[in-house]
Amino acid sequence: MSNVEEDLGRRTYSSPPCYLGEFSYEPLRVGDPDTVAAWRKAVRERLLAERLALPVEERSIRSARIVRRLEQEIGDPEGKTVGSYWPVRGEPDLRSWAIGIVERGGRLALPVVIAKGSPLEYRLWMPGDPLERGVWNILVPAHGAAVLPDIVVAPLVGYDPHKFRLGYGGGFFDRTLAAMPSKPCVIGIGYGETRIPTIYPQPHDIPMDLLITE
Repeated sequence: MSNVEEDLGRRTYSSPPCYLGEFSYEPLRVGDPDTVAAWRKAVRERLLAERLALPVEERSIRSARIVRRLEQEIGDPEGKTVGSYWPVRGEPDLRSWAIGIVERGGRLALPVVIAKGSPLEYRLWMPGDPLERGVWNILVPAHGAAVLPDIVVAPLVGYDPHKFRLGYGGGFFDRTLAAMPSKPCVIGIGYGETRIPTIYPQPHDIPMDLLITE
């Protein structure tokens, strides 16, 4: 068991008493994709609102804690290609850590949306390389070779005890992982209070290998 999994096992993430009352986990027609999608949308909107309500300073403190755990899990990045991300909508900010991967002999790749319904493309990026605004105004490499990361760090909106990730609803990460010829180590990144009993995983959902919170 990893240090992160041990930590998750020791800690108990609780929600306000009304949490389960506001979002029913039973009964739900889990075989009905439309029902699950509607439920996920409601949960996603709440979790995003709570995340954005966190003060910037608090998010910065939590991001630093997440970085320390990432360092423990990944270790020396030399010779590895790590897929990370540029934060949006209150996500943990890992930019300084990601740049440090390059400084320590690793390769950094950032995800690019090519088209709706298509897998993401991970492109190599180094400090000084040009960035441009992509889909949803997210900064992405303007150029850079497409690569297959050894490690993918994926931001999440929520997660469950079985390492399933609740994302933004576009299905890009699951589609990308399914299309890769070999599966990288996938690490979900988020805040501890976004843990929910289940995301009601569907056949297309792919669990993370690790989940890291603050």
